[in-house]
Amino acid sequence: MKIVVVDYGVGNIHSAIKGLKRFTDNVVLSEDPAEIRAASALVLPGQGAFKTGMEGLRVRGLLEEVKQAAAAGKPILGICLGAQLLLAKGFEFGEHEGLGLLPGKVAHFPALQDGAKIPHMGWNAIEEPTPGKWKGTALEGLRSGAEMYFVHSYILQPTDPAHVLATTLYGGLRFPSVIGKGNMIGCQFHPEKSGEGGLRIIRNFVELI
Repeated sequence: MKIVVVDYGVGNIHSAIKGLKRFTDNVVLSEDPAEIRAASALVLPGQGAFKTGMEGLRVRGLLEEVKQAAAAGKPILGICLGAQLLLAKGFEFGEHEGLGLLPGKVAHFPALQDGAKIPHMGWNAIEEPTPGKWKGTALEGLRSGAEMYFVHSYILQPTDPAHVLATTLYGGLRFPSVIGKGNMIGCQFHPEKSGEGGLRIIRNFVELI
C-alpha cells in the first residue's frame, strides 16, 4: 500500500501528511505523475482558491492522473480545497472547470442569518443526512453531530443528493460538508485539525484502502 499526497502547490499539505502518518508509514508527498499513477490511494489536501488549485494540477500534468485513479476505483480523500476540486465547476474569481469526478459546483456562501460571518471559521457539527448513510464510508463510527474544524468561504453543491454524506448548519444555511461516492470522499473541513473525530476519518480512510 502506498498513499500519495498530491503536491499541487497549495497550502495545508504537511498537516495532512502528519495526520496520515499517525496511522501508516506508507505516505509520500509527490507531484510526479508516475508516482501518482502507481499509488494505492490519493489525498488532495489544500487551502486557497479553486482556480489556483486547478492550475497547480494542470501545470504539473496531474489532471489526467487523478481522473484515471478515480476511474480505476482507487480511494481518494479530498480535504478543504481538495474536496472542492472533486466537483465539476468552481465560481471563485470567475468560472473554472474542476476535476468533474462528481457533478456539481462550488459557490460562495449566500447571505447568512444571525450575523454569521464569512469565512466560516471554527468548530461546527457534521450531521448524518439519513441513518446508516455513513456505514462503509470513512465516516463510519462517528456520531452524528461530531464537531469538525472549518475554514472556508465557498461551499460544496453536488448535483446528486446521494453524493451528500454529511451536512452542517451555519448562519441558517444547511450545506453539504462531506461529499462522496464509492471510494471517493471530500471533507470541506480539516479532519487532521479536528481532534479525535477528524482523526477517526483519516484512520477509516487508511483502513479502507
